[in-house]
Amino acid sequence: MPFVDLHSGDDYASIYYITNTPLGNVGGFDPKKPTIIMLHPTYMDSKWLDNQFGDPRLDKNYNLIAFDMRVSGDSTCRPNGKHDSWVEAADLAFCHMSLELPPCHVLACESISVNCALRFAILFPDMCLSLTLINVPAPTELGWVFTALDEVTQALCYAEDLESFEHAAMEAVRFTVGSDCDTDLQDDLIAYWEVNMAPTRRVRAVEQMNVIMNRVPLKPYMLKHITQPVLIIQGERNETCPVKFAERLVADLVNAKNGAVLYTVKGGTGALSIIPGTASIANQVFAKFVSRFKYDDVNMEPVSIPTEERMAEALAKLSELMADSSITSRNPMSSLSFSCLSADAVKGQTESLALYRKGQSTAFTPVGPDGVPIRRFSERKKEHWFQGERDGISYAGASFLPLKLGKHDLEHEKQLPLPVSDPISTDVQQGRLRRATISPSSIDKQVIKGSMAKVVGSNSNPASLQRLLNK
Repeated sequence: MPFVDLHSGDDYASIYYITNTPLGNVGGFDPKKPTIIMLHPTYMDSKWLDNQFGDPRLDKNYNLIAFDMRVSGDSTCRPNGKHDSWVEAADLAFCHMSLELPPCHVLACESISVNCALRFAILFPDMCLSLTLINVPAPTELGWVFTALDEVTQALCYAEDLESFEHAAMEAVRFTVGSDCDTDLQDDLIAYWEVNMAPTRRVRAVEQMNVIMNRVPLKPYMLKHITQPVLIIQGERNETCPVKFAERLVADLVNAKNGAVLYTVKGGTGALSIIPGTASIANQVFAKFVSRFKYDDVNMEPVSIPTEERMAEALAKLSELMADSSITSRNPMSSLSFSCLSADAVKGQTESLALYRKGQSTAFTPVGPDGVPIRRFSERKKEHWFQGERDGISYAGASFLPLKLGKHDLEHEKQLPLPVSDPISTDVQQGRLRRATISPSSIDKQVIKGSMAKVVGSNSNPASLQRLLNK
């Protein structure tokens, strides 16, 4: 399989990638065609870009390449508390230069990829022809999304049985894709998470969660450095990434060539790129956007500057943006040198990684000995009379009710609206890092043994108990 190995004194990562060439590597690229870099959605990998790789509007006219981020899919890395979206952008630049790619169009899907792509365009404009962002998130996560991600990720990481894992995964489907997720897609997502986000791999899961939830928002003066053409494709009904934040980003991209463009997908909810219907719409808009690009205006040759020199230039630019002169003295050949997290955030993330690593090797795994999920979520047995349904509410089974009440009418299909909240503050982020030092498995569970009389006698007032018995 094709990998790009990134190694330095303090870091190691092996980045997996796929292409649309017969042999799956960049050697088969047509030099006459422009190249598109695709970045996968959050908590997924490049395999979830089939709707883009299988679209002839893109496959026939462009060289396509997609990378698994360092804690996703088939990529591997050494866990590190310094990991943030600036590190992801540096990874992408190292891969770009290692594979000697020409300047590329970048298509970023959902939160983690959008944050990486924006930083990549700021630091490495010579590698980025244009920027297309699908579902722009808030600068920091909305309050309810922050809480939901935190709780669901912890529930997945510390699930002790298949039902607990599936319940947490179903909650993740709701705010990742939407309440009306197709059954087959729901099964595929949960099966993927059972393999890639199992409790036995929870360090990777929590590291990716840290990147998303502890991100430092980009300031307007930083966004002014983006001069490439920008297209934003936003779901009209996306509750985790409301349209207003895409509109705000359009307003902040004052130097984008010809002005940033916002396209709203009518009825679109979450994860536009993996739902076949909305993915086709997004692909069409993206294909039209990049087809209008004028290649005569730019140098289409790969970056000719030595890698160390080019990365040193990027560090100098980052130092200027962050107003931190110490950044320029860091090792330019390490992606971790681009981290912009505070010392407290790095400490908190390092401690959380160490905590989640405890007991990981002996944790529950939701897959069989062959590494394949034991069952499809939709095929689970519904033997209990009180079942949790798609809207998150439980209903009594039909066999316990009169016939006229046993059938769920249109009211059953109505979905509860998700809560509305504002982006979180830095104080909330730091509070979560402090809470991460305690895991569910670290709580002592006291069990009182002995006869009932002894238990009652040790926990009750004898006089009051005698009065109760005499009544």
